[in-house]
Amino acid sequence: MKTAASKSPQALPSAAAICETLKRAIEGRDAELAASLYADDAEMMIVNRNYPPSKPLVRKSRSQVFELYKDVCSREMTHKITSTVVGDDGFALRESCLYPDGCRVLSQVIVELRDGKIARQFSVDCWDE
Repeated sequence: MKTAASKSPQALPSAAAICETLKRAIEGRDAELAASLYADDAEMMIVNRNYPPSKPLVRKSRSQVFELYKDVCSREMTHKITSTVVGDDGFALRESCLYPDGCRVLSQVIVELRDGKIARQFSVDCWDE
């Protein structure tokens, strides 16, 4: 007979499952779903023209990540994940975005996982000007 103490722990989601869920959240502009994939103490770092390597944009909690996703998902633009590479403890993806005025944005993203959640994310973004 199994007791509460002898129950096997619930399996953590795979990197592939987390990557697919993040893809669905980004393409569906679902900030809540995206943020739910991050650890409470997650760190997100973004480098681009406005946030150079010496002063990157850094978000250091799930709630800060959620606020960033709320902003991005509220914008009138399309998001498409065009490529992914998945490993045991993380994944990388390429995101291509398009604003209604034709401005394009590309992001290269590297994600590190811990205990079935996104622990660290590093992104490099560039866009038309």
